[in-house]
Amino acid sequence: MYDRLAAAGHEVRVYIENEQLHDILRAPALRSANWREDLAWVKQAGANGLVLFESALRGEVQDDLRRGGYRVFGGSEYGDRLEADRDFGQRELQDLGLPVAALKQFGSYQAAKDFIKKNPARYVFKNNGADQLRTKNYVGTMDDGSDVIALLEFCRAHADSTQTPDFVLMEHISGVEVGVGAYFNGERFLETICIDWEHKRFFPGDLGELTGEMGTVVSYRGAEKIFRQTLGKMAEKLRAGKYCGYINLNLIANEKGLWPLEFTSRFGYPGYAICSALHRVDWGTLFAGVLNRSIASFPTRAGFAAGVLLTVPPFPYTFGYVELSKGVPLHFKRELSLAEHKSLHLWEVSSRAGFLTAAGISGGLAVATGIGEKLDDARASALAIANLMVVPNLRYRTDIGKKLADHDLRLLCDWGYYRPT
Repeated sequence: MYDRLAAAGHEVRVYIENEQLHDILRAPALRSANWREDLAWVKQAGANGLVLFESALRGEVQDDLRRGGYRVFGGSEYGDRLEADRDFGQRELQDLGLPVAALKQFGSYQAAKDFIKKNPARYVFKNNGADQLRTKNYVGTMDDGSDVIALLEFCRAHADSTQTPDFVLMEHISGVEVGVGAYFNGERFLETICIDWEHKRFFPGDLGELTGEMGTVVSYRGAEKIFRQTLGKMAEKLRAGKYCGYINLNLIANEKGLWPLEFTSRFGYPGYAICSALHRVDWGTLFAGVLNRSIASFPTRAGFAAGVLLTVPPFPYTFGYVELSKGVPLHFKRELSLAEHKSLHLWEVSSRAGFLTAAGISGGLAVATGIGEKLDDARASALAIANLMVVPNLRYRTDIGKKLADHDLRLLCDWGYYRPT
């Protein structure tokens, strides 16, 4: 995003909070050593200056900056709490009359074990906190909850005695997982609504650990009904919470209704890159329109965009990265066209000695995107871009969107939640 803003002629400075990630920005000239000192530079730009936050961890800072007269795109302290405190997020939705899965928050593994024994059922274990590792979450399989009880005992045995656990057990609900997202300008939602289908498991066939995201299918068509019944009802609360930025709500849809699971009060990765494949405006124009409240919507392409995350070991973990993959070279089977370059969104990579190398801390290299009027065309296009990259031990899922095309889209249509164009 920052490279593309700079290429479009915008002045850009990027502050990377984690020092272990300081090697990933391809254009070192964009680096900010101290973002607070650069606020004067933002102020000098007047109405053209903005500060953008990526995470859901600095909402109170964003609120302070807004009170100081800065234009801030990102979220707010309220938005941070929606994502980090799962019980709070569910209660806010329930307050609006939305059906929610039964959820209970815990600060003790033993208390959670006792609860399941008294209330045997299938549960989902999720840690609170926007910065918690997704690999530590668990979707239970056993109807009596015995597998979650065993996991809780494992967590208790390996817990840091100086830390108090903070997690929830959520009732498991079967159905089709789907997300809906939109930009909120501080007063209202833009009318351009995104629908998405994330693929969180590491291996094809939805096997393996939960990652942040291994790939996603998105569209800007057909999400209006889901939005009106769920995320759209949050407008008044977001306005009161001084929220300004992109927000997403993940749900389970089934024949009984729409069941909200969790908020993402920020850009998701690689979601932002996949969505942008369908945008007919650049990031600078979109940010300005949101912050100025000068647009009610923005133009997007019809059809679908698919994105595939490209990784090397030990992703989705960080330990062992230096020994296994950090510094390995990235090559391509041939020279990429301009369109192909735009379809490849680099993540934790660096430029050294004239070629790209794996950098950062995780082994997440890039997301390959593809678009198409039909879902299968978007999938094929994304995989074609992914297939051009040559990296030792490169891994990615080849089935992003397959279950959706074969089965889930039809169910959403049959239940009346999705209307294809």
